Formats: sequence, C-alpha cells, structure tokens
Amino acid sequence: MQSQNRKTFFMFLMAFLVAFFIVSLVEVLRSSFTTFGAPEIQTASAVSSATGVKTPLSFSDLAEKVKPAVVNISTTKTYKGQGGLGSPFGRSPFGGPFGDDFFDRFFGDMPQRNFKQRSLGSGFIISSDGYIFTNNHVVEKADKILVRVSDEKEYEAKIIGTDAKTDIALIKIKPQNSLPVVEIGDSDKVKVGEWVIAIGNPFGLEQTVTAGIVSAKGRVIGAGPYDNFIQTDASINPGNSGGPLFSMDGKVIGINTAIVAQGQGIGFAIPINMAKSILDDLKTKGKVTRGWLGISVQDISEDIAKNLNYKSRSGAIVTDVFKGDPADLAGIKVEDIITEINGKTIKDTHDLLLRIAAFHVGEKVSIKVVRDGKEMVFGLTVAERKDRPETASAKGSKGYFGILAQDISPEISRQLGIARDIGVIIVDVENGSPAEDVGLQSQDIIIQVNRVKITSMKQYAKEISRAAEKKSVTLLVQRGKSKFFVSLRTE
Repeated sequence: MQSQNRKTFFMFLMAFLVAFFIVSLVEVLRSSFTTFGAPEIQTASAVSSATGVKTPLSFSDLAEKVKPAVVNISTTKTYKGQGGLGSPFGRSPFGGPFGDDFFDRFFGDMPQRNFKQRSLGSGFIISSDGYIFTNNHVVEKADKILVRVSDEKEYEAKIIGTDAKTDIALIKIKPQNSLPVVEIGDSDKVKVGEWVIAIGNPFGLEQTVTAGIVSAKGRVIGAGPYDNFIQTDASINPGNSGGPLFSMDGKVIGINTAIVAQGQGIGFAIPINMAKSILDDLKTKGKVTRGWLGISVQDISEDIAKNLNYKSRSGAIVTDVFKGDPADLAGIKVEDIITEINGKTIKDTHDLLLRIAAFHVGEKVSIKVVRDGKEMVFGLTVAERKDRPETASAKGSKGYFGILAQDISPEISRQLGIARDIGVIIVDVENGSPAEDVGLQSQDIIIQVNRVKITSMKQYAKEISRAAEKKSVTLLVQRGKSKFFVSLRTE
C-alpha cells in the first residue's frame, strides 16, 4: 500500500515538473520573439495640452459631430446697369477702344435694366430657434438670403444685426423644428500650432471639411480698425466666408473670413470671442455700440521715447484729448503715455483700440499713464463712440528739417474753420528731407515743437532753430481732426 502511494506521488510530481517545464519554455520563446522580433506597438491618442481633450485618429468623428450645425447661405443682390449687349454688368469693364464710347456709338442709348448677382457663403447656427453667425460681406445689401440646413430644408433669412468694422453679421431663420447648434469655444485660449478644421461651402461645394493648424494669432491685415485675426493653413476658399473654424474639442473658435489670393495655406478667421462680445448689441440694436474715451493716440517710436525720456516703447502716447469727453474730464493730457487699462498692460495703439472698443457705454475704467516719468492713475466713465468727420486742410518757406511753414492767415482760418493761434501751417515739404521721410505734408499744422506749444511763426522759428542745433526734433502735428507725433533727425 505504501509502495502504491509512493508511486502515485512520484507520478504526480513528474507531471507537475513536466508542466512547469513546458510553461517556462513557452515564456522564454515568447520573450525572445518580443525582444528580437518586431516590437509590439500601442497606439496612443494625442492629447491637446490646452484642453486635455483627445484628438481623434481621423477627423471624421469630429466632422460628423459638428457638420449638422453648419449652413449654406446663398444671396441675391440687385444692381442697376445697362442691359443688352456687352458685359453682364452693363457696360464693358475693359474700357479703352471697346469701352463705353464704342457701345454708345454703335448701339445708342440702351435701356437701363436691373441685373441680379448671386453669391454663396457659409454660416453656423448658434441657437436652436434659428440665429446664425456669418460674415457681414456675405449678406450685405442682399435682397434675398436663403439658408440651407443639414437636412436640405431651405429657409429665407432676415438680417438681425451687422457690424462692418468686424465683418460680422447675425441673421435669423424660422425653422420648422429645433435646430442643431454649435458649441462656442474660447478663442483667447487657442494656441499657435493646435489642430483646427474649417467647414463651409467653397465654390459652392457644400459641407467641405478641411484641416490644418493655427499658424498665428492677432494678425492685422488691413481689413478694418479691429483686426485681430486667427491665421490658419486649413484651406479656406471663396464660399467659406462666414463658416466656422473648430478646435479639436468640437467648439467654434473663429469665423472664417479672408484669404490671401496669391498665397496658399494662408487663411484668416475672426476670433469667436469678438463675435460673442457684440452678440447682445446685434440682437437688441441691430448694430454695435462701442466705447469712447475721447483721445487720439499713436505708437511710441524710438525717437519719441528718447525725447520723452521714456525707457520703453510699449504703450500708446496721447496726441489729442477731445474737450468735454471722458479723458478730458478725468484729467488726461497730450503726451501722457497710456500703459495699462484696468490693470492690463497696453502693448501698442492697436491693442488699446481693441480694449476700448470692448467696453460698454457707462462702464467705469481705470487708466494708468506715465507723465514726465511719473505714473498716474485716472478713473473715467466710457462714453459712446461716434464717427467724427474729418475736415479739409490748407496751404502756405523751406527751413530746418525740410519744412516750409507760415502763420495761419485769416483766409486760411476761415477756409479751414480753425483758430489762427493753434499753431503754424506747413506750406511745402522739401523732397528727400527728414520731413518728407516721416510723411509730413503741406497743410499739416504744427502745434508743438519739443513739447513747447506754438502759436506763431516767431515762436516756431525760435524753437525749431534750437532743435536744429541738436539735429533732432519732435513735433505734434494736426492733420484734419487727427493729431500725431513725429520725430525728425538731420543725421
């Protein structure tokens, strides 16, 4: 019996050892293949450092999610022109021997008729009851606006509000059902290099999706006074105007607006925060009411900083203060350098303009300035910005720095509607002179010479001759209703 038990034990032990050996051998072989063969690769999802949101391995999931809220906009505009033969826009656009005279001579006076221009754009739905953001230039002067939504239904839209200065428009349709809407993001948090997608209707090709990255922020391209564009290399073409630019978390960060015609991969979008800031005004007033401090400013050049003993070039220097407006009432003066508004540093005049425009009428703000090397803080209440008309300028012997100036005569005073003692008027600028180099023109009025107020040619001649000895001068100049500083050197 004991012998039988001993035999059974040894057989069990032997089976255990054989099994252990086989398992160990398999592990060794698998380890060898993993180490010396092709490595096992795990695919990791990219993560946006700004949002912590996973970037999809393809853009299809994101596009499928956001496309239903993107719309196609078609407009019809009616123009008056000369019908019949010739160009579809009436008379020949080419001029020359086959221009207007050619058609008048051979076809006589042709009857005027209206012709229609049709154009396409894009937009995106921001509320389920039919409010849509697009570009102002897409719907401007349109007689009829048609919006096609994702289910192919078409609605006629009306303009709720427009702002030509930012090229933003708010339109509205009356849908049969609740509409899908976009999620609005925060364009201030977008970083250069982040992936984005643009959706729109380039050349009438509906629901086109393109992808790229944010190439730059804060671009000024001369489109308007409040330029602050996001630059992207996601393809944007005619017809994309007004469409959304999405971040990888599916939120709108911009409104696709402009392209560089000669370039590839250069498109521009209005930051969505700018659109958000004017949405209430567009809805309730149909236009945008912007803040006004009652000052004119300009950037600080190296020469101006040197003449004012200012150690930096950041900020904006005040060139004019309008009497009775908020800055004047608060005590701000010409030559003050604005460095902060509500605790935020001002980089330059463009930065200052954007900050002021974002204020609401009646809002109280704090402005820090540097005056004669000392920091001062002023509190004021923002007024409403109104367009102020420019006035004409005037004319009037070559002198220092290439400037020929004279007193403001009674005739010039009457012609321009200006006081005789506000300064001296430039009547000529010498070619190739320092004055021409900085852009001075005849009819400009010199108000100050090196911070000394000028009321006559006698005073001007005294101060300008002193400046000529030092071979440099800073002038405060008035052109129309605008004032600005210029620095001139003879070296």
